[in-house]
Amino acid sequence: MSVTAIASEIPVSPEARPCELTILMPCLNEAETIGVCVRKAKHYLDSRGIAGEIVVADNGSGDGSQAIAFALGARVVTVPQRGYGAALMAGIAAARGTYVIMGDADDSYDFSALDPFVAKLREGSDLVMGNRFAGGIEPGAMPFLHKYLGNPVLSGLGRLFFDAPVGDFHCGLRGFRRDAIVDLGLTTTGMEFASEMVVKATLQKLRIAEAPTTLSPDGRSRAPHLRSWRDGWRHLRFLLLFSPRWLFFYPGAALMTIGLATMLWLLPGPQRIGNVTLDIHTLAYSAAAIICGFQALAFSIFAKTYAIKAKLMPEDPRITRLGAVFSLEIGIIAGIALLLAGLGVSAYAVDFWGRTAFEGLDPVVSMRFVLPGVTAIVVGIEVVFSSFFFSVLELTRQ
Repeated sequence: MSVTAIASEIPVSPEARPCELTILMPCLNEAETIGVCVRKAKHYLDSRGIAGEIVVADNGSGDGSQAIAFALGARVVTVPQRGYGAALMAGIAAARGTYVIMGDADDSYDFSALDPFVAKLREGSDLVMGNRFAGGIEPGAMPFLHKYLGNPVLSGLGRLFFDAPVGDFHCGLRGFRRDAIVDLGLTTTGMEFASEMVVKATLQKLRIAEAPTTLSPDGRSRAPHLRSWRDGWRHLRFLLLFSPRWLFFYPGAALMTIGLATMLWLLPGPQRIGNVTLDIHTLAYSAAAIICGFQALAFSIFAKTYAIKAKLMPEDPRITRLGAVFSLEIGIIAGIALLLAGLGVSAYAVDFWGRTAFEGLDPVVSMRFVLPGVTAIVVGIEVVFSSFFFSVLELTRQ
């Protein structure tokens, strides 16, 4: 369920008044720290004279966190569905502020030092990301694995895949214009919500800025909710699923190129590299690379087309042009041409076999006909079926 859908289900009381800033905190059993976080946020709003509110999106706390937050003046939104993203989506949907600044309720971020975020939002940024690597990470605030492997690698992949101008993809302190983020249609309910917000904001070309942020050791005596490997995989999975180009297209193009080049190189006969001789066994693997590579390329087009139609990604002019130029009939003709070529090579192989009265053949010779023929037949059939499937995806396009 997206933020927009959640917003439609949350009743707004008649006395609700819009304000400039909502400070939002997701909460699950944070009784040890929620009080100090709410106090800092309240002090910030009062000291800066900002018309604002504090919203605590409670995810089913059983330690009295809700009562503490309410007693200190926060508005508590109950979120039955578990998950970091689910809590934040409900909090964003219930927020009355033009701007929202969200941050963890574990006292690792200083809610009394939000001036850089507010300033950049007022200047016109749609999303302001905190950057802990630029602002400073205090000793003991971030596990070694997160600091030197998890965050750098995932943030680097995010920049590589999507060209996102963000140095710290997973910073829990960030501010945004509420209506801009609601319009993104965020849907993930777990920790990958942090990546989804940045990725979709980048794809929709929102104005993104960064603010140096200091990360302090959290004030809880218990272990954090974050599970390093599980949540790291969920972030990586999301980045891959939202980038058909890196998940399918580049690997597919590489496989097809290497496979085709290797096949053409080995067709005349065995080839030597140093003391190693490459022959029909390598030729068989090159045929597999061509087939798998084509399938990956087809998947990249299917995934991108579906994502656009499901409003998960913005329109891509390349897909639009492909849909306008490529027709089912063209695909069928190209596929049948490849199929006939493969059958022709296969017929030649059978004729070659017949010259020996259909007795045993030297596979070193015969497989140089059979493998290219089989490859052309398989790819030709895949082209035909892929053309039909692409046409199904294109049915609703005007």
